[in-house]
Amino acid sequence: MSFEPQRLLPLITSHPGGRSAVTCEYRCGNACAHPEPNTSENEYFGDVVKNMLSRRGALKASAVMAAAAGGFAALSGTAAAAEPADVAAAGHGKPGRPGRPVPGTDFEAVPPNKVDAVTIPEGYDQRVVIRWGDAVEFGAPKFDFRKQTAAAQAKQFGYNNDFVGLIPQDPLGIRNLLVVNHEYTTEVHMFPADQYDPANPTEEQVKIAWAAHGLSVVQTFRDPIGGALRAVPSPFNRRITLNTAFEVRGPAAGSKFLKTSADPTGRKVFGTQNNCAGGVTPWGTVLSGEENVNQYFANAASVTDPVAAARLKRYGFSGAGTTRKWERFDKRWDLAQEPNEANRFGWVVEIDPNDPNSTPVKHTALGRFKHEAANIKITKDNRVAVYSGDDERFEYIYKFVSKGKYKPGKSAHARRHNSALLDDGTLYVARFTGDSPGEIDGTGKLPADGEFDGVGEWIPLVSGNKSFVDGFTAEEVYVFTRQAADKVQPTKMDRPEDIEPNPVNGRIYAALTNNSDRGAAGKAGVDEPNPRVNNRNGHVLEWDEDRGDSGATKFKWRLLLVCGDPKAADTYFGGFPKDQVSPISCPDNVAFDRHGNLWISTDGNALGSNDGLFSVPVDGPERGHVKQFLSVPVGAETCGPVVTDHLVLVAVQHPGENAASSANPTSHWPDGGTAQPRPSIVSVWKKGRWGQVGRIGVK
Repeated sequence: MSFEPQRLLPLITSHPGGRSAVTCEYRCGNACAHPEPNTSENEYFGDVVKNMLSRRGALKASAVMAAAAGGFAALSGTAAAAEPADVAAAGHGKPGRPGRPVPGTDFEAVPPNKVDAVTIPEGYDQRVVIRWGDAVEFGAPKFDFRKQTAAAQAKQFGYNNDFVGLIPQDPLGIRNLLVVNHEYTTEVHMFPADQYDPANPTEEQVKIAWAAHGLSVVQTFRDPIGGALRAVPSPFNRRITLNTAFEVRGPAAGSKFLKTSADPTGRKVFGTQNNCAGGVTPWGTVLSGEENVNQYFANAASVTDPVAAARLKRYGFSGAGTTRKWERFDKRWDLAQEPNEANRFGWVVEIDPNDPNSTPVKHTALGRFKHEAANIKITKDNRVAVYSGDDERFEYIYKFVSKGKYKPGKSAHARRHNSALLDDGTLYVARFTGDSPGEIDGTGKLPADGEFDGVGEWIPLVSGNKSFVDGFTAEEVYVFTRQAADKVQPTKMDRPEDIEPNPVNGRIYAALTNNSDRGAAGKAGVDEPNPRVNNRNGHVLEWDEDRGDSGATKFKWRLLLVCGDPKAADTYFGGFPKDQVSPISCPDNVAFDRHGNLWISTDGNALGSNDGLFSVPVDGPERGHVKQFLSVPVGAETCGPVVTDHLVLVAVQHPGENAASSANPTSHWPDGGTAQPRPSIVSVWKKGRWGQVGRIGVK
């Protein structure tokens, strides 16, 4: 195997899963240490079946199971028909006898490890594309850890990179626009320990953190001989920070819930924050989800109006002062002074990398919650469907379907037209029903039919100015989507993260990272789509929309993976032999290669090893064959990813964040020696002249 210089270090964790206490505090406001905001009393399918059996007899229950028994082929329509002949012959999605690796997965798996490096398979090479503090815009100074300024950071690559999008600018993919989210800041690691006092940050340090949030757009050049990707100076390069103006669009633009003293129109917001995963649209823009925004706002405890207080609580706003103390320097972070500012975050935002002068947008029609991502599939009648998960314990999966029709192309006109589609349509929330009532006992034991599977429906919440939720206006559904969704009894999921459509088989895949509270006293119990108590390792869900149409309101679902140690009885790998797969824990971001293989990055490995990137075929004999492609350094999370024929990109987020501060770093990646760790983007490619022999997974 190929390694960077190695440094063996202890993995220090103290919170559920593999996250450190520092990560929990700065990334999500220590959400795992607080009661989950969803305290609604939705009736779960297991309870429905028990009641149904007692009231109406077993005949009714058997009817429910029969409705789900048709299998994926009955609902897959053209998606199944579009599969390659060899895949279809192996059985639609059914595992067979393991054999030769499918194209895209022909590499030697990297074993679990605790090495302070990005570890990759034999025959591959790697290079850091860009790291925190590197120049993005013209005039950016060289990064100096001890001499940072807000003005410099506003032109430099931001902190804690998460989503990665790669937008080609030529047919060969030599020049591309790299778009990266900067999810959050960890001030105790960003500044020298002798300069930063967490109880009393300076105004300049706070402004540096504001500039380190947001997104970066960077033009890159791919070496056509060696294969490496490198960032280059360009007029396309751009930093978007918490000081960048955003246009609020859609049905909630101008809402009374979005108006502040600084913006009495409710149509202009400065900045985006806690941007987690995202997606590249078919028209060449980027969607980014605002996630754990609650942790940035102070004095929720001072809000006495019961309605306003309940709304804040449902989104996780609590307490008095914040960890970062931003409220000391700008009143918009103080709910006692600006109660509506919090409602201006938690949206899906869109940026146009091809136009560095364009104004980014916040799309209110897609609802407000802790968006992990937003990814698009075109419906059969040429509308736009957007999938998004609400990343918190016991939250929901959502879909938006536009009213207007998609216009193919990536011209400026097409980009404007298609972006506007996201401002008018119907927002849905998902309800999943299992087909094995009474068999889900929380141990992870498979039902008698051999799969965790069933049917589902999309429940409409709002469309344009029409609310479908009793007691909620359309305006309230958009701004307080979580509370509106509670009313229609969707399925509480185990932290829905990235959701993406598969470009080959047409199915939709969702990562459910974990939920250690599943089945705990007073918490929601197990159901077939969330079948394990104390779910520390997470699972991966797939579904097929009715007739393969993302505009449909019915679907058939099943679990592809129930993650964890393959030696454990509560794991499942799509039916593939468990003694031949890589251990995988806490799936987070997902992506697909052109063969339709699923690639999964992990966050918070609960098995004691570093996080990594994994490939898994989803059809044919190799379905469920999980293989680890790379691992990231100590204390880091694997984000991104991007997988092309010739290149894999990952964002290495928060390396060394299992240390208490910058005083004693547990990682020195990527610069080595005694350097401070720096979040960075890494490219990996197969050695040799790029072309057929250089393709990922091809020997």
